[in-house]
Amino acid sequence: MSSDKSWRSIKAQWKKDAESVGEDFSTFSNGSYAAFDALTKDGDNPTLYCLSDGEKIHAACQVSRLMMSKFPTPILRARFVVVSPLYELGVATAGQYAQTMVALFSGIVWLSRDTLSAGHVRFFLKSPGDAQFFAALQVVTELSPFSAFAIDGALIECSLKELEVPEMA
Repeated sequence: MSSDKSWRSIKAQWKKDAESVGEDFSTFSNGSYAAFDALTKDGDNPTLYCLSDGEKIHAACQVSRLMMSKFPTPILRARFVVVSPLYELGVATAGQYAQTMVALFSGIVWLSRDTLSAGHVRFFLKSPGDAQFFAALQVVTELSPFSAFAIDGALIECSLKELEVPEMA
């Protein structure tokens, strides 16, 4: 997960991805990218995080750290998830799409433990159908990083266990 890519460079890569399979990017991107176009109209936006493998950007979302009245500590909210046209146009398999969504969510959890410290995560999926990729995480186990995990429609809401600091001997 990184915030060092501009929306303009992400769109340029995704334009090439779409056009490589004969898709008109100008009509393809009309609706799905409008939120980022508005967020970034004045230049780069530090709340835009992307999932990449170093070469290609696979997904992006807006991430913000904020307080909500129902939580005693800051939360990390990830919304407006968008993926490369390769996932939406069938070039990538359904399994690859699932892996990308899980990797994006894992990156958000990592951000909550590191750069954007937060005890809770609200992750807005692209659709309620994507919830199937996360269903197993609802079973909280001793090894799970979550003290609570719920999926409601297209919203994942989870609380993270406190990190245990090893005692010094």
